[in-house]
Amino acid sequence: MEFKNKKLPNGLVIIGEINKSAKSGAVGFFVRTGSRDESPEINGVSHFLEHMLFKGTENLNAAQVNTEFDKRGAQFNASTSEEATVYYAAVLPDFVIDIAGLWGHLMEPALRDEDFSMEKNVIKQEIAMYKDIPSFDVMDRCRGLYFDGHPCGNSVLGTVESIEKLSSGQMRDYFINHYAPNHIVVACTGNVDWARLCEKIEELCGRRPPRHAERALELCRGSGKKKRLTGDNFMREHICLMSAGVPAKDPRRFACTLLACIIGDSVGSRFFWQLVDKALAETAVMYFSPMDGTGAFASYISCSSENADRVLDITSRIFDDIYKNGVSRAELDKARNKILSALVIKNEVPMGRLLDVGLNWMYLEQYRSVQADIEALNRVTIEEIHSIIQKFNPGDFTQFSLGPSAPL
Repeated sequence: MEFKNKKLPNGLVIIGEINKSAKSGAVGFFVRTGSRDESPEINGVSHFLEHMLFKGTENLNAAQVNTEFDKRGAQFNASTSEEATVYYAAVLPDFVIDIAGLWGHLMEPALRDEDFSMEKNVIKQEIAMYKDIPSFDVMDRCRGLYFDGHPCGNSVLGTVESIEKLSSGQMRDYFINHYAPNHIVVACTGNVDWARLCEKIEELCGRRPPRHAERALELCRGSGKKKRLTGDNFMREHICLMSAGVPAKDPRRFACTLLACIIGDSVGSRFFWQLVDKALAETAVMYFSPMDGTGAFASYISCSSENADRVLDITSRIFDDIYKNGVSRAELDKARNKILSALVIKNEVPMGRLLDVGLNWMYLEQYRSVQADIEALNRVTIEEIHSIIQKFNPGDFTQFSLGPSAPL
């Protein structure tokens, strides 16, 4: 295993964790742009752009792009979040350079007006589809309520209204500024010819000029607001709770990840034993999301409306007990083993490793080996967990609920 990196004169960074014994290779373009970089008028443009890149270039149409991936057996996809848009693929070693080249070409999309108009309808359908998934909708709404004006509260999908009003010219302007090479990290993992990869990326992306795009970075402690929406289409109560945590660059992020596991892992956590095991809720989980300049814990709970008040009361008591009494060493050890196991298993293959390598560089501008993360998790003490609880009380949450208009 060998780490390599190179920075082009225009600011684009190429990084690689090379493992010649691997049976596959993975490559991804990590673009430092997402919904937090959008204004309300163009909310959803980052996710829209993700779709548009697959529509092709001046020399490739959408069908040809798909064929180029397909004939090489690539497992490929893309995703957009609040902070990053990532294009990635895993493939046999013989095709890594071809796929890297294809992604490089797609970083200069045609953005045709006819494709833009057609894809608008696809995006609006996607928004409607996710509105029909209460677990997604309540988390999205709670994020907006929690951040309450902070750009991290922007919806990744945007709204039907913002997408309807978005023009192709606005999208092109956004692309020029935010897909500039100095906002891109190209990462590769596994069995990759590093020299050829660098040559290919420099050939395709090396002449593009850099651009400046600001991103406001400030800690958000959350609004603390509580809101509930009702509708006849809801059969259950869907509850999201969000509270403050540390940013991505803070080394205490490992303690926050362990705390979220202790409170809300899907099996064996406090939420599990006191809510799910007792049949008061069918789902009760907590996640930790470290971000640029801020961070947040998010819990999702689904239960019957009849149980909602009791579930929220028990949840508050769980948070109160943790704040007053902390966690046990047995809980910390169990959570640590779960996180370590998931970390190691995911990173055993190049595709699983790619996202960690790329995102670590995007957030931290540093390479972190799997062993470095293992050691960081092993260093977390129960005192550090307790310090996090006192500093960021998970009981000080913002709450958004979706539920039936009347008890069923």
